[in-house]
Amino acid sequence: MNAIEIRDLSKSFRGMYAVDHLNMTVPKGAIYGFIGENGSGKSTTEKLICGHLVPDCGDIKLFGKDYTDPGVRVRVGALIENAGCFPGSSVYQNLRMQTINLGLENPDEEISRVLKIVRMEENANIKFKSCSLGMKQRIGIAMALLGDPALLILDEPINGLDTDGMRIMREILVDITKNYGCTVLISSHILGELEKIATHYGIIRRGRMIMELSAEEMDARAQVFTTLKVDDTEGASSALAKKYSDVRREGDGSIRVYDVDDTEEIVDYLMKSGFVPYEIKKNKIGLEEYYIELMSKKEDA
Repeated sequence: MNAIEIRDLSKSFRGMYAVDHLNMTVPKGAIYGFIGENGSGKSTTEKLICGHLVPDCGDIKLFGKDYTDPGVRVRVGALIENAGCFPGSSVYQNLRMQTINLGLENPDEEISRVLKIVRMEENANIKFKSCSLGMKQRIGIAMALLGDPALLILDEPINGLDTDGMRIMREILVDITKNYGCTVLISSHILGELEKIATHYGIIRRGRMIMELSAEEMDARAQVFTTLKVDDTEGASSALAKKYSDVRREGDGSIRVYDVDDTEEIVDYLMKSGFVPYEIKKNKIGLEEYYIELMSKKEDA
């Protein structure tokens, strides 16, 4: 069973589509990275799933049932835009008010549970306005986790965080899926961080889903390349281009040779051509480069 199944979903504002006949499939237990440029329809899609907006047409199913089903709605937690907390109230007080809104039994136990998940057990009595951005984001996730949802929807939760904040957020999201059985739909512009945790990706453009793939499929599609540095970049790249079909000069002065597995062959050819590399690395393009190339191809099409 999939956590989310969307078919032919559309939402327009003043005659313009924000979401345009979108299809999406999020497997149960996934960390689904939802990727797209600003204005591509990510937030609108998440708000439609959460029931914050009413679609023009299309179907949204959560765990096999219509998204309006009351039994399904209580299984969804969300952090979209901000946590909606009272600045002058403590972390505990904000969470306590949310337990009342949700009608939860054993509120203190539930608050302790979610604070432990987001690594904030020691910060319950701090006022929300005194918390760092990273702490506020974690409090928002704690709010969304009240009631033990099976699906968590997060809109840009790692934007603006420092390195340590992003690391903690990654650990929390992996913990939520592995140890609490929650499916996570997360949008982010920080693709390098998303790549470290996502099990699946959905790439949206102008309101339409242009590609869905698993992390394994992404890895299989990613181009292999060898990076070389030589004293004469221009001469070496010209020599390599005579033998290999995809040779690119990078802004840092390095040369990339794509889709050639045999690094020794490249080095041997380069040395026979009179160029001695002083740095050699073999790698694959990451999610960010893959996304940029995909968008470039779509623009050209």
